[in-house]
Amino acid sequence: MEDSNLPTLVRLSIGGKKFCTTIDTLTRREPDSMLAAVFSSRHTVYQDSEKGYVFVDRDGKHFRHILNWLRDGVVPTLTDSEYSELIREAEYYQLLGLIEGVSSVLNKRKEDEKSPAELTRTDIIKCIQSERVKFRGDLSLVDFSFACLKNVFFSRANLQCAKFRDVDAVGSNFHNATLRECEFTGANLRGALLAGANLQSANLQDASLIDCSFCVADLRSAHLQSADLTDANLEGANLEGANLKGAKLSNANLKGANLQRAYLRHVNLRDTVPEAIKVC
Repeated sequence: MEDSNLPTLVRLSIGGKKFCTTIDTLTRREPDSMLAAVFSSRHTVYQDSEKGYVFVDRDGKHFRHILNWLRDGVVPTLTDSEYSELIREAEYYQLLGLIEGVSSVLNKRKEDEKSPAELTRTDIIKCIQSERVKFRGDLSLVDFSFACLKNVFFSRANLQCAKFRDVDAVGSNFHNATLRECEFTGANLRGALLAGANLQSANLQDASLIDCSFCVADLRSAHLQSADLTDANLEGANLEGANLKGAKLSNANLKGANLQRAYLRHVNLRDTVPEAIKVC
């Protein structure tokens, strides 16, 4: 049967699966494809004279995706294995545009798998508020300001340059965490564990550090102006060059602490543990 005699509406049987479309759909988007060639006036196609279907001896599983591509130019969302099957069919029908589109989607998937997931500030805070989560990875530069971080586990995490301004972090665990240049201005860290933490150049001004443990913590050049360190344990801490102007140190333990070049103006050291404090 000559294509010139075919009606505009075309019925297809692809491996027994029935489809209905138009000649324009089959020829317009991919004019160099096998389908466009078959339904041109240059070719004769086999048509079931009784039922009016043009038969193509291929698996019809993905032919609806092929028709949708020819209609809209949109690559379907499939699994990788289904994309492999679709490419095989697209190669048979010589649909070069569809092959290129599927290949582009697969390449993007591979790139996304290699790239780390991006979490928003809200995503991170929701995660760390879960009792089941313990953070030991890289959280540098994250802004936690004003968040509720009570009893959060940050032990050994990299939090360099993170912001904790005015957070409520009562009882949180920062043991051996990297907190260099972090901002804790106005934060409530009462009872927090910061033993062994690296707090070099961290800003803890006006923070509540009551009953905190800073044992052997590195507080060199830290800003502790007007911080409340009542009952804090700073035994063995390195406070070289730290600014403690106006800080409250009632009953604080400074045994073995290094206060070399620390700024202690208006600091009341009465009732602190005085043994072996290094002051130069």
